[in-house]
Amino acid sequence: MLSIPPTTKLWYGSAVDLRLGFDGLANRVRTQLAADPLSGHLFVFTNRSANRVKVRYWGGHGYCLWCSRLEAGRYHFPAATATGIELTVAQFAMILDGIDTSRVRRFKRYSPPTPTTARYPSA
Repeated sequence: MLSIPPTTKLWYGSAVDLRLGFDGLANRVRTQLAADPLSGHLFVFTNRSANRVKVRYWGGHGYCLWCSRLEAGRYHFPAATATGIELTVAQFAMILDGIDTSRVRRFKRYSPPTPTTARYPSA
């Protein structure tokens, strides 16, 4: 179970050479994702075959790096743009559990109506 605060964002960049360490991935965050590596957000990277993942984040006193390697299969991340994509915590948890999020069916949910500027027709 992931316990990531709701204010923390997860950014996924395209496949990279996972021999990169703390500083190399921090440089990728700056250049590829155009983000601040000290922001406290989680930055997710995979290798080309998508059977390994590294998550890089700032832990308050230094860089932290979480790594995972699959013995069989691959992770199914959504196609990333050149500047990366933002993932939700739920999407990331499903990806780590082996679920292809592009094939997940989402059902309609209530969302509040958007406010309009003019509520009443002008006379």
